Amino acid sequence: MIEIIKSGGWLMLPLILCSILVVAIVAERLWTLQARRVAPEHLAAQVWNWLKNGELDDERLQALRAGSPLGRILAAGLEQRHASRSAMNEAIEDTGRHVVHELDRYLITLGTIASISPLLGLLGTVLGIMHVFAAISISGLGNPAMLAAGISQALITTVAGLAVAIPAYVLFRYLRGKVDDLVVRMERETTRLMHAVRSAHNEPQVLPALKAVSAGEGRA
Repeated sequence: MIEIIKSGGWLMLPLILCSILVVAIVAERLWTLQARRVAPEHLAAQVWNWLKNGELDDERLQALRAGSPLGRILAAGLEQRHASRSAMNEAIEDTGRHVVHELDRYLITLGTIASISPLLGLLGTVLGIMHVFAAISISGLGNPAMLAAGISQALITTVAGLAVAIPAYVLFRYLRGKVDDLVVRMERETTRLMHAVRSAHNEPQVLPALKAVSAGEGRA
């Protein structure tokens, strides 16, 4: 393996760094984007029970905000439950925008790695071919070792670039889909709870504020 890396030339170093970043980002995002951590099941129902029983105080609101991304959105809306519907929706949308941004963290980097890795491999290919022609211009076709070194560099960097890019792109799309699913889930839970809260205050409709957030975020 060491010999293969050496044969690929200096471009193998950024490709190895890219592969390490891919592993680190995917591991971190898989841990962070667990559904139970982002949008715990039955959280909205638990909050509604607190409201019905008059148990929703500042301490519980603070715990709700710190507990999960969904909790942050619910807490933002509940803090405005005695204000107008537009104030509640604005608070939900503003907090939701920040939450979605945090869920997207590092995904741009992962997508960038998936895009540039084949280009790094292509650059290595070009450099390897240049090495071959330089060897031919110096010693003609009578030195197979020098020709083999250039061809080897061209092939190794191409394979290495694709080996990094393909799994990086697949994992990027998977994580992007996971974020989208979590946003929809948080939107659904928030809308249901806020609808119940406004209904309790004789305002039967509430805008699905997270819809604007999820639709407004760029999707690669």
